[in-house]
Amino acid sequence: MTIDPIALTAALIQCPSVTPEDGGAIPLLQQTLEKNGFTCNRPDRGGILNLHARYGTQGPVFGFNGHTDVVPTGEGWLDDPFSGTLRNGKIWGRGAADMKSGVAAFVSAACSFVQENPDFPGSIAIMITGDEEADATDGTVAILDWMRAAGESVDACLVGEPTCPERMGDMMKIGRRGSVTAYFTAQGVQGHSAYPHRAKNPLPPLITLLNRLASWKLDNGTTHFDPSTLAITTVDVGNTATNVIPETAQATVNIRFNDTHSGASLIAIMQKWMEEAAKGTGITLSMKVKISGESFITEPGPLSTVVSEAVHAETGIIPDLSTTGGTSDARFICNLCPVVEFGLVGKTLHKIDEHVETADIETLTRIYRRIIETWFRRYENCAQA
Repeated sequence: MTIDPIALTAALIQCPSVTPEDGGAIPLLQQTLEKNGFTCNRPDRGGILNLHARYGTQGPVFGFNGHTDVVPTGEGWLDDPFSGTLRNGKIWGRGAADMKSGVAAFVSAACSFVQENPDFPGSIAIMITGDEEADATDGTVAILDWMRAAGESVDACLVGEPTCPERMGDMMKIGRRGSVTAYFTAQGVQGHSAYPHRAKNPLPPLITLLNRLASWKLDNGTTHFDPSTLAITTVDVGNTATNVIPETAQATVNIRFNDTHSGASLIAIMQKWMEEAAKGTGITLSMKVKISGESFITEPGPLSTVVSEAVHAETGIIPDLSTTGGTSDARFICNLCPVVEFGLVGKTLHKIDEHVETADIETLTRIYRRIIETWFRRYENCAQA
């Protein structure tokens, strides 16, 4: 059956899938893919709905990855954020850009390819999760865990996140920075500000630590990455009185790091500086950390070349190879196979009145279809050489 990617985008937007709710999105995609000959499995975990769909039984395997969960809508929309309204050549709604349109495009492209090439030498795997916008612990990670247990594999993967900053085709992602968040707590003794010798103020050592972190030049960047960055995102005391020295002070720091570092190496440095800041003060400084992902890079090569050529053929633009932005589920897939990200223009993602051009969805579908055709043709030619 022919799948209209715009109609499928609208149907997915109409599923109110604010993470961790599914709203019917995963079952809709499962039904669509099964009707087109895909074998579907549901590696759900922790209340999160996930989908693994495969067409074909032999290798090589080309994969697509995406998510159907969305961030909360907020207030002030022109239309119902789950209406999937079509107006002025655009489709509107939460998830239009991030990333129900991307999912619809690669599902449409994959289904049209297998309809016209039912006996192609290889397989297509589609991995879709409902847990990307939240903690991402029971989404793509759960799918990959299930794949390992089931003996499933992927030889290359494209994540359909919106990657283009200004116009369709101008950027693909070949890597991402890592992210580590440190939560610092300074514990002292409360007291009257007129008698500071009777208290232990937790703020001076915490400020000493934060000053050192704020002035830290982590690196100068690498071949594919900009310099790593550190941001102090909050300092909290909760003290409304001007004559009271607080007992506790807290601060949070987020680091976005390139391939010069690892989460563990950054944590070790912060631990050392924290201990030095607290030494001899009588204040206890402690740290909790969360590593959201390590940095990774898929070096320019066969996969990025196929994507770049497909983009250029359909748009006339050669996309920049970038590692900018936040984290994505590509950080998990990179441990399994080469992975790149390419999708729509992301100007309105997470915003009120999120929308994308319907013409861009159609272009993206053609790009994905061309990527599938070219990747399998080149893989087969390499095998025969």
